[in-house]
Amino acid sequence: MTTLCLPPLSLYVHIPWCVQKCPYCDFNSHAQKGEIPEREYVQHLLTDLQQDLDRLKDSVQDRCLHSIFIGGGTPSLFGAESIHQLLQGIEQQIPFSPNIEITLEANPGTAEAERFKGYVKAGITRISMGIQSFNDEQLQALGRIHNAEEAKTAVQFAKDSGLNSFNLDLMHGLPNQTLPQALDDLRQAIVLNPPHLSWYQLTIEPNTLFAYRPPRLPDDDELWDIFEQGHQLLTEAGYQQYETSAYAKPDFQCQHNLNYWRFGDYLAIGCGAHGKMSFTTGEILRYSKTKHPKGYMRGEYLYEEKNVPEIERSFEFFMNRFRLLEAVPKIAFEQFTGLVQSAVQKQIDFAIKQGYVQETHEHWQITQHGKLFLNELLELFLPD
Repeated sequence: MTTLCLPPLSLYVHIPWCVQKCPYCDFNSHAQKGEIPEREYVQHLLTDLQQDLDRLKDSVQDRCLHSIFIGGGTPSLFGAESIHQLLQGIEQQIPFSPNIEITLEANPGTAEAERFKGYVKAGITRISMGIQSFNDEQLQALGRIHNAEEAKTAVQFAKDSGLNSFNLDLMHGLPNQTLPQALDDLRQAIVLNPPHLSWYQLTIEPNTLFAYRPPRLPDDDELWDIFEQGHQLLTEAGYQQYETSAYAKPDFQCQHNLNYWRFGDYLAIGCGAHGKMSFTTGEILRYSKTKHPKGYMRGEYLYEEKNVPEIERSFEFFMNRFRLLEAVPKIAFEQFTGLVQSAVQKQIDFAIKQGYVQETHEHWQITQHGKLFLNELLELFLPD
């Protein structure tokens, strides 16, 4: 097997509890019942990490963490002291790079000014807030526990807390949403001037409340109008689209997500977390953790792991890389998959004929047309 170059290394931490389950949410989240065992869970996270570092030592050795993302659930249900203990415990086990990005997901309904300042003191450099909409009726339909005013207050807390950056999550294509309503949401977000905006379309996922009782969503023509005019609004406001659903002011892209899309490596701890690790010997390993807090809190951390066979690697690589709008270095394909370029040349040639991709001597670049037909483009790389 070909040797691999090791990409940057990140860490994903999953905190599974939330105040209540939203009807569109298919993440591994569990509505809070009684007091959350914060301290106990942090200890389990650190033990989980130690076991990963022992198990994956051939890959982890001499590497430092490029970014950490604490997601959920609602991680901001945990106090600053617990987050401080967690980050301190992680750094004792694996070194941080000097300019590490550390993101915490927060719900505006759980935001307080002092809490945000506490997170910054604990080591958080970036907060990602699930705003979703500034329309109170839409927020109720989405099962959110905050209103528009609370969302704006939470953004002000983020601005005043000394963070390096913060992100607002905003959705479009909401139940019965009109074009003016969708654009009004965006305009209100732009006025708040976040360095980063994740703006994505609501999709109905299996095993969610919306899957059992589907709401009326805008049709394809309405969705296209929302996207086209919304994209123009964001661009005029100085935001650059760098990924399918992500916009940022210059130099404020989310480094953690960039590492995912560039086929980087990431350790994963916490209920239902998914990790990917490369080895210089040529293996690529994917693994996941026990989903339910009860099993996880019994110390049953690892759920399953599997090696990614060479036949699946080109699909996995392009499934990630073509979400980004930047050019794909051909050398990165070889270094991070262990495959040679000729292994995908036939598919690339066909993609070029279809107008999905452009090619230079050193890069492949997805086109505007390719973005619209992303699924068709990716299907070319599926194993026969």
